[in-house]
Amino acid sequence: MTNTNTPIIGALTSSTLIRRHPANPVLDAARVPYPTALVFNAGVVKFGGRYVMVFRNDYGSLGKQTLEQTHTTDLGIAFSEDGIHWTAGPKPVFKLHDEEVVRAYDPRLTVIDGRCYMCFAVDTRHGIRGGVAVTDDFESFEILSLSTPDLRNMVLFPEKINGNYVRLERPFTVYSRGGKDRFDTWISESPDLIYWGRSDLLLAVEQVPFANDKIGPAAPPVKTDKGWLTTFHAVDIDPARGKHGWEPSWKKRYTAGIMLLDLDNPKKILGMSASPLLAPEAPYEIDGGFRNNVIFPGGMILEDDGEVKIYYGAADTVECLVTAHVDDLIRLCLGQ
Repeated sequence: MTNTNTPIIGALTSSTLIRRHPANPVLDAARVPYPTALVFNAGVVKFGGRYVMVFRNDYGSLGKQTLEQTHTTDLGIAFSEDGIHWTAGPKPVFKLHDEEVVRAYDPRLTVIDGRCYMCFAVDTRHGIRGGVAVTDDFESFEILSLSTPDLRNMVLFPEKINGNYVRLERPFTVYSRGGKDRFDTWISESPDLIYWGRSDLLLAVEQVPFANDKIGPAAPPVKTDKGWLTTFHAVDIDPARGKHGWEPSWKKRYTAGIMLLDLDNPKKILGMSASPLLAPEAPYEIDGGFRNNVIFPGGMILEDDGEVKIYYGAADTVECLVTAHVDDLIRLCLGQ
């Protein structure tokens, strides 16, 4: 049991349906042409005939295992012809910082009607805000909306449903959830990507058997003929883990689950994996990173042949790729 009397989850393994790509990590700090320490938690889409990745840069020293204390983070960009081999752009493409805003990070990309929309988190001196921006060239971004605190891990569906845009989101409901991590996945609608409402709880942390701490959205959903396929992150705490990364203490483990939502009513869960789709196991996921034992999908692409590419940050340090077939993932969600 944890000190909050929450049962320890124990050992977890990844689904046999996924395959880690042999090119992993597909992007790391060494392949970025400007000084950066951590490259992870990227959003990925196919846009303009190629794959585009917007990734999180955290600045510091890999050798010294230290991060900058201020002006720490911005967003970089990389392009690929095959979704496997990436070339990073010459400079970061998105950064927010002023007297109120500390940093923007964790981009999530969704193409809607030929334009690329980006959800992102913003640390401010008065709480974490969730942002929605749009770009046509990945050089200029128009910020459409910023939420009130505390909201992050927002992802957009790739089309309107019943006339409205839809997003998954994770509020930080600390005060009303006993003063600790008990975060859940919510779903909201908007007529214009600016004003959001009709919010409902979609998936609660206590419904996920491989989480004892918190959950939330991960990569934006993809449309299949059986429903919206979408990943979520799940976190469990074990005090016995102690220090396992650069940070002085890191007792959490992040895994990825997957669920299927109804096409016409995405507030209805058709099925969910009973165990993790992806759990930390590979060397670049469990050792030598900033926060070891962390998996966080930020991009999912459904190819024409049924292959699903899932991009994920590993150990909050590098960007990686797993693949699976869409039919297998749907059967996993439906327990077939």
